[in-house]
Amino acid sequence: MLEALPDRVRIVEVGPRDGLQGEAKHITTEQKLAYIGRLIESGLGDIEIGAFVSPKAVPQMADTLEVAARLPAAPGVRYLALVPNYRGLEHALEAGLKRIAIFTAASNTFCEKNIRMSIARSLDVYGEVVGAALTAGLSVRAYLSTCFECPYEGAVPKQRVVELTERLLELGADEVVISDTTGSAAPREVYETVGCCVGAVSAEKIALHFHDTYGTGMANVLAGLELGVRTFDASAGGIGGCPFAPGAAGNIATEDLVYMLDRMDIRTGVDIRKVVHAARLLADALGRTLPSRNFSRLNIQNV
Repeated sequence: MLEALPDRVRIVEVGPRDGLQGEAKHITTEQKLAYIGRLIESGLGDIEIGAFVSPKAVPQMADTLEVAARLPAAPGVRYLALVPNYRGLEHALEAGLKRIAIFTAASNTFCEKNIRMSIARSLDVYGEVVGAALTAGLSVRAYLSTCFECPYEGAVPKQRVVELTERLLELGADEVVISDTTGSAAPREVYETVGCCVGAVSAEKIALHFHDTYGTGMANVLAGLELGVRTFDASAGGIGGCPFAPGAAGNIATEDLVYMLDRMDIRTGVDIRKVVHAARLLADALGRTLPSRNFSRLNIQNV
């Protein structure tokens, strides 16, 4: 089995956006920039820095434009931000970003509660956004949420996930992120749903985004690796969650993912201790410890 696994995996750090979006305690712009700076120092090459969404809906993302405008020049690092509509794209262009992310869901109820659009309407809106982004020279990542279970509709048909993955790629996204928003999936469901997607499109165009609500996040990563997926989202410290997915825990922790991959001789280019160094800044800002297993183990001063 190990011979079938990759030599290298790409980690997309989503802490500054998906990690922070549900936090009640205000994190200042300076703290966010310091946090992102430490993530860069750890060797992470893809960092989602925020979301151009309504500050009323997501107060923690209110300063995304300022954060984006003040990002340090970091050769080899690709920044991206979530955009919900054309106005969000305009902000991304204003800030000089070269990559954006769009967001829809495989569950219609969740989609309507989260972005106030049906799945069909979201695809219409994003068709225009993606077209304009590509014309402007930006690249596009597409999140597909609730791919395994919806908190309102229950189990999600895998064929729907396949069809929406294909549709998002047709719109012009170069990568579709199959997401376990509730954190309820187990490896069998990953083999079934992601396996169907890999059968329909190239595994190179699929990323996986797991939450760790029931402790199955890392097992799901292994299932994804065995299916040929080479890109995984994670959040330093294991923070995150979604206000429209009650009870969902945070993302799989970046340092926990790096630890597992290091032990499997799979290269990431990421220094686990420096990820914890970034997470420690966040823990101090939030005034609490963080849920990752390796945060407590490696939370030392001399990094």
